[in-house]
Amino acid sequence: MRETIETNQAGESLVSVKTKQDSDIRPQNKWDWVESTIWTERMLAALNNGVKGNKWFSLWDKLIRKSTLKIAWEQVNGNKGSAGIDKVSIARFKEHAERYLEELAETLRSGTYQPAPIKRVNIPKGDGKMRPLGIPTVKDRIVQTALVKVIEPIFEKEFKDMSYGFRPRRGCKDALREVDRLLKEGYTWVVDADIQGYFDNIPQAPLIARVEERISDGKILHLIKQYLKQPIMEALNCHVPQKGTPQGAVVSPLLANMYLHPLDERITNAGYKMIRYADDFVILCKTEEEAQMVLDAVTKWTQENGLTLHPEKTHLRHCLEQGQGFEFLGYRFEAGRKYVRKKSISKLRDAIRAKTKRSCGQSISKIIADLNPMLRGWFEFFKHAHKTTFNGVDGFVRRRLRSILRRQRKRTRGTGRNTTDHVRWPNIYFANLGLFTTQQAYKAACRSR
Repeated sequence: MRETIETNQAGESLVSVKTKQDSDIRPQNKWDWVESTIWTERMLAALNNGVKGNKWFSLWDKLIRKSTLKIAWEQVNGNKGSAGIDKVSIARFKEHAERYLEELAETLRSGTYQPAPIKRVNIPKGDGKMRPLGIPTVKDRIVQTALVKVIEPIFEKEFKDMSYGFRPRRGCKDALREVDRLLKEGYTWVVDADIQGYFDNIPQAPLIARVEERISDGKILHLIKQYLKQPIMEALNCHVPQKGTPQGAVVSPLLANMYLHPLDERITNAGYKMIRYADDFVILCKTEEEAQMVLDAVTKWTQENGLTLHPEKTHLRHCLEQGQGFEFLGYRFEAGRKYVRKKSISKLRDAIRAKTKRSCGQSISKIIADLNPMLRGWFEFFKHAHKTTFNGVDGFVRRRLRSILRRQRKRTRGTGRNTTDHVRWPNIYFANLGLFTTQQAYKAACRSR
């Protein structure tokens, strides 16, 4: 199971979103990721065979069940995250979970449920800008999680294979593997597209219309509309959004995939090779003419659907030429090689700095124990990058550690670069303390291939 966790500037978790990658509910079944207490064998048979009018009418009763809300709560609890506007934390909710869940179920049954305003915070992006993130209350996250569990299979049945973001049993690595495969097959002309402020700019009326194409349960539709119109509270200011889906809301990734599904259909049905992860996508072609045609088609579709391609982040390139590469999911593909993009390296260095402050006062052994899980996770994702990447990462980590050792021994402040520091604390010193090194891990990975 892959988990992404948004953090604030201090590194505290805010709202985490899990995308289901595997499950042991029903092995060897394409629907083994669904909740069997919600989607029964009879419902799955209807899903596979089709329902009358291709619309689902009776779903509300599945959502308001105590068992559904309990499953949703368990997932929200596992995801952790911060308290919303009501200041009820995960820990506080857990203390009275049974009572809170019963109260929540009753408000849903009686029709008095009303989502609370979303607390908005801004978290730093790698380019120095800030990205807004919405934090619903724990109760609202539970209901949204239940909603997703009820309606997701209906839309998942129709989503295209080339869509990988926030979908069951799919993830970044699957998308990257497909990009690799297509490049090797000669699809080297690339449309690297970026939809400007996608989550904040999805037109709500057309989005609801697409939901209504498959769902006719009025209460479910009303609930989705409530979430789209949740007031957003930022400091002392409060406003009701007229477009977009709130970033950080559990239901937003599914709604975002719904809205782009017609684009997926148009491009893939025309025979083009598109790989999409949420609002980040590339289209790989064999000729420049094809690439220009598909870029024109995407531009037209976005304009017709109330969206805009970012003029500075959308490119058409021949990725085998030096300087004409493209970036996708943390990697840079250029001249037949894969690199870690500069932004991803910068984020890693910031994370290392946060764990290796000279004034931290911890022992080197403890700092290394704290660093290792992060370094292992980073390497596991970027282990297919060009080998020149890893020397720089390891050298940066050791320089930070040498600077701490200088401080602890009350020596003059330094960056750990000088020859004396290298002699006093050579690489083997840190290896003996168990420091994970990406270069050694890369060599081991190459030997095992």
